[in-house]
Amino acid sequence: MQRYLEKHIKKDLKEKIVILSGPRQVGKTTLSKQLIPSNMYLNYDSAADRKIIREEEWARDVELVIFDELHKMKNWKSWIKGIYDTEGIPPSLLVTGSARIETYMKGGDSLAGRFFSYRLHPLTVKEICAFLNVDPKTALDKLVSFGGFPEPYLKNSEAFAKRWRRTHVDTIIREDLLDLERVRDIKSIEILIELLRARVGSSTSFSSLAEDLQVSVHTVKHWLQILENLYVVFPVRPYHRNIARSILKEPKYYLYDPSAVDGDFGAKLENVVALALLRDLHLLEDTTGSKVSLHYLRDKEKNEVDFLTVVDNRPTLMIEVKVSDDSFSKSLYRFSGFLKDARPIQLVYNLRRKKSTRRMEMLSVHDFLAGIGT
Repeated sequence: MQRYLEKHIKKDLKEKIVILSGPRQVGKTTLSKQLIPSNMYLNYDSAADRKIIREEEWARDVELVIFDELHKMKNWKSWIKGIYDTEGIPPSLLVTGSARIETYMKGGDSLAGRFFSYRLHPLTVKEICAFLNVDPKTALDKLVSFGGFPEPYLKNSEAFAKRWRRTHVDTIIREDLLDLERVRDIKSIEILIELLRARVGSSTSFSSLAEDLQVSVHTVKHWLQILENLYVVFPVRPYHRNIARSILKEPKYYLYDPSAVDGDFGAKLENVVALALLRDLHLLEDTTGSKVSLHYLRDKEKNEVDFLTVVDNRPTLMIEVKVSDDSFSKSLYRFSGFLKDARPIQLVYNLRRKKSTRRMEMLSVHDFLAGIGT
């Protein structure tokens, strides 16, 4: 199927190295191969392909060369920089990986001025409606049940999705994690993932997790960063105009696979919305260079709003997610008085009719997600 990043990547491949990251099995390889039919795909995890890469023996008469998991090669940045500087384009160069490659680009040789990067997300309501011709309500319900990874979503089977999730997480932990990090206590990281699955939508106490796992707070924070780097979870931090203060407060963690949430329908629905907002923000950042972030709102009186999107340091959207409540949130109303530039919206799954006041809107979740960013 066509993916939302195709047109953007095709344009940049004509001039720059393109670096594409995203969760394992999100569709990076499929997307890469269908960008340009005349391509050569090389996976660094394959011994045969690894030899071709190291000896630089790939075909030069193709239009695109795809290097998958190249960040696992020592000094990969200086290596691809040398190829680009000496041979140029064509063929176009695409580097993909199932880890946050930008994390592994810090330090050492710089690729500044030679690349553009993209993050491929799981399917969202908007992408499903655009490319699979599915109505928004059906798309949302399937995302809650099966998640947005293409294979389980398209299979449309709860049994398959459940089996797929088990092998997916196991592969990430026992292959990707061990390739990139020196971690001995694999079992504790598996337990950490289970704990996070049950706490989606709640603020994360590092000390509580440390106590549950019998490790230090520093270790817990390190493990959470690893899971973030491997696209298992993503944080949503409290918003404060003083960014340094917001980072010190407790974040919430959401999953890249909403169907893996160990909670009620409301928790899974909130996770689907969080992921859609993050995808839209990342697309904006990757295609325009804007600085973006996703937060939640909470004050000392414990008023709370689920999400706040920020673009170039300016709050843009304030989102509260409900399953059935068709009364406007008092917290949403309160924060809308402080953040006047942010559009306040209450999203409701079982919405009988749209509502609005001079300051707020109430919309159905599926209709909002189908048109997000437009």
